[in-house]
Amino acid sequence: MIDRVDAYQRRHRWAGLPLAVVYKFGDDEGPYLTALITYYGFLSLFPLLLLLVTVLGFALQDDPGLQQRVLDSALAQFPVIGDQIGANIHSFHGSVPALVAGVVGSLYGGLGVVQAAQNALNRMWGVPRNSRPNPLAARGRSLALLAAGGGAVLATTALSAVTASAGHFGGGVRAAAIAVAVAINVVLFTVAFRVLTARSLSIAQVRTGAVAAAVVWQALQWSGAFLLGHTLKGATATYGMFGLVLGMLAWLYLGAATFVLGAEINVVRDRRLWPRSLLTPFTDNVELTSGDRRAYTSYAETERRKGFQNVDVDFDPPPRDAGG
Repeated sequence: MIDRVDAYQRRHRWAGLPLAVVYKFGDDEGPYLTALITYYGFLSLFPLLLLLVTVLGFALQDDPGLQQRVLDSALAQFPVIGDQIGANIHSFHGSVPALVAGVVGSLYGGLGVVQAAQNALNRMWGVPRNSRPNPLAARGRSLALLAAGGGAVLATTALSAVTASAGHFGGGVRAAAIAVAVAINVVLFTVAFRVLTARSLSIAQVRTGAVAAAVVWQALQWSGAFLLGHTLKGATATYGMFGLVLGMLAWLYLGAATFVLGAEINVVRDRRLWPRSLLTPFTDNVELTSGDRRAYTSYAETERRKGFQNVDVDFDPPPRDAGG
C-alpha cells in the first residue's frame, strides 16, 4: 500500500509538489525559523504600544475636545488599553524618554524580524554561508526593507479593518479594499523574497509563493481585525489581556509560517525538489528520487563557509531491501 501511494504521488504533480514543500519545510527546520521570526515580531509589539501611548499622550495633552472623541471611539472599548484610557484620559502626557525607548525598541524588534527572514530565505534557497551579506550589509538591507514594508503592512491592516466592518461599509467598498490589500501584499512578498535572498531571483521565480502568501496573509489580517473588533471588544481587562497576548502570538506565528511556506513553494518549484520519496524523512531504507538527491546536496552545500572550501556530496547505494 505504501509503495502504491508513493508511486502515485511521484506521478501526479498536484500531490507530489505539496508533499515536497512539507518535506522541505521539515528539512530546513521550518518550525524553528518560524518561531524566530515570531519572537522578534512579538518583541517589537510592546515598544510599539509604548510608542502609541506616548504619541497619544502628546496629542491629548491640553485638548479636551480630542480627549472626548477618543473616549467615544472604539479604541476606548478594547480591553486593557481601553480601561487605561478611560481611567487616565485627563492625565495623559507625552514623555520624551518613553518616545525614544519606543522608537529604539520597535526598531530593534523590526530589524530582528527582517534579519530572521533573511536567514530563513538564505537557508531555504541553499545560499552558502560565505555568499551571504556581512552583518553590516545585511542590517542595511533589512533597514531599507523595514522602512518600505512597514508602511505597506500598516496600509493592508487598515484595509483589513475596513473589510471586517461589514456594517459600516457597502459590499463594493469591501471588495475593492480586499483587492487593493491583496495586490499590495503580492508586491510586498515579491520584493521581500527577492531583496532578502542573497542570490539573484527573478519575479517569475518568486511569483507563485508571493501570490499564495499574499492571499493567506490577507485572510490572517482580516481575522485579526475581526478578533479585535468583535471578539475582544468590551472584554474585561483580565481576560482581554490573555486574549490579546495569546491571540497575537498565534497570529504572528501563522503569519511567519505563511512567509516561510510561501518561500518554500518557490524553492521547490524553481529547483525541482520534487517528487520526494514518501518515506525518506523516516528511514534510510529507501530509494532516493532525483528530487531527494538535489535537496540533500543543497543542504550540504549551504554549510560552505569559505569560497575556497569544496563540498562534494556522494550517495552510497541504498540497502538491498530498499523499496523502489
